[in-house]
Formats: sequence, structure tokens, C-alpha cells
Amino acid sequence: MPAPERIPPRGVTAADPGAAELLARGELTVRGRIRDASNAALFCTVAHDGREADCVYKPVAGERPLWDFPDGTLAAREVAAYEVSEATGWGLVPPTVLRDGPYGEGMCQLWIEVSPEPELLALVDGEEPEPGWKAIGLAEVGEGRTALLVHADDERLRRLAVLDAVINNADRKGGHLLPTADGRLYGIDHGVTFNAEDKLRTLLWGWAGEPLTAEAVGVLKGLRDALDGALGERLGPLITTAELDATRARVAALLASGLHPEPGGDWPAIPWPPV
Repeated sequence: MPAPERIPPRGVTAADPGAAELLARGELTVRGRIRDASNAALFCTVAHDGREADCVYKPVAGERPLWDFPDGTLAAREVAAYEVSEATGWGLVPPTVLRDGPYGEGMCQLWIEVSPEPELLALVDGEEPEPGWKAIGLAEVGEGRTALLVHADDERLRRLAVLDAVINNADRKGGHLLPTADGRLYGIDHGVTFNAEDKLRTLLWGWAGEPLTAEAVGVLKGLRDALDGALGERLGPLITTAELDATRARVAALLASGLHPEPGGDWPAIPWPPV
């Protein structure tokens, strides 16, 4: 998701406790359009009370209808994903709010400056991954050749895989993974999530069928309680009742199995294009 070249404002990061308030209350100024986005996505600055940050504004008016996600809006589901991420305590989604803007109501999300680091995804020869990597599956690389698609055996990715299973992410691509200079990893583009039907489609299948970590089990137990309380109340205006009930059911199923989910047979397991 390239943006116009500029020096990012200092002092406001995704870990800043005031970032969400800045996004919600600040004045939005459109600086340019992110042209490779499938829906309208605008690169903006937001300023309030002497603070400024870069952000992405996706107006609902610029969303294309999706036959398999007929209810609600992409913007609201992006905010719902942030709310669930915050409830996990993992902070995997950048601060995201639903607000009015120059083109009407939309999602506003803090811009994340990506820091180069060792690759999280790779194509390798052979049928088994090297130590430190997890296999996703075979991929065609042209001229009748195939290679093994792998992702890093990285705790941050494993947490994100759990979050995706909870929110039923139908589009976890490699380009949606944003590592930062402070060692954190953020996931973006959560518009196609929370469907009441199983639509999990991701590159993070490396732990499929493996036991959940003790940390993940503890987080899921916390989510189970939160979904019946304050978190459920926050999600109520953002997703449908059926989608909220399905989210509760997914958390319960993960706790009952104690395992990372495996690909189903009725829905493509990997998004296209994968990156």
C-alpha cells in the first residue's frame, strides 16, 4: 500500500494510548489516493490539539458491493477487527475508528511505517521447510515448476493466525503484514471478516492442526467472557447479530478443540493473489 513520499509526523505510534482519540477527533486532510486498493482508500493526515499523524481513510461511499458479504460495511468490519484485537491485548491491528470525513462516514486507521526486516514469506525448493519456517503449500512458479510457499515460524504471526480464526478473516495476504522498527507486527485490511459462514482464507496455515499455545488459550478465554460483556456491546453496532453469535461460536470451538483450525473443503484456503 504505497503512499506519497513524505516525512512521517513524530510522536504518534500505534502503541500511543491517544492515537484512537486523535483519529476520531482530528481534522482529516486528504493528501492522495492509494491507487492499488480495490476500494476507495485515501492517504490523509489527521490533526488535533497540536498533534498530527498519517492515516488511511476509507469512506463507505467508495466500497464496492460484495455478494458474499451483503450485510454491513467494510469500514465497520475493519473497526470490529480492531476492537477484537484490542481485547486480546496483542495489539495486532493499528488504531482504527469509524468517523465522518470529507466523503462521508468511513474507516480511519493510523498509517503504519514499515521497517525492512527478514522476510516473513518465501518460496523455497523442496517438499519440507527449513527450521524456522512453516509450510503453507505448493505454488506454481511458471514453466510447469512448483515451489513450497512458507512463512516464518514467528510468534507474532502465530498470534495473528489466532486472531484471524476468531474474526473469520477471508483475506489474509502477505501484503497485509506490516513489521515495524520497534519489532511489532500489524495486520491490515480487515473488511472481509466476521461472516457467519466459515470463510477463513489465509497464508498463515503453518500451525494448522497444532495445539494452541497456553497464551492463546488464555486470550481466548478472555475473549469468550468479553464477547458476553463490553466487547460484545462494542461490536453490536458494527456487525450483525448472527455474525456476533458466530464469533462467539468460533471462540468456543477453538477452546473446545485446543487446536489451530485446518482448511475446510468448501472455500479456497489461500487468498488470491497471495501477496
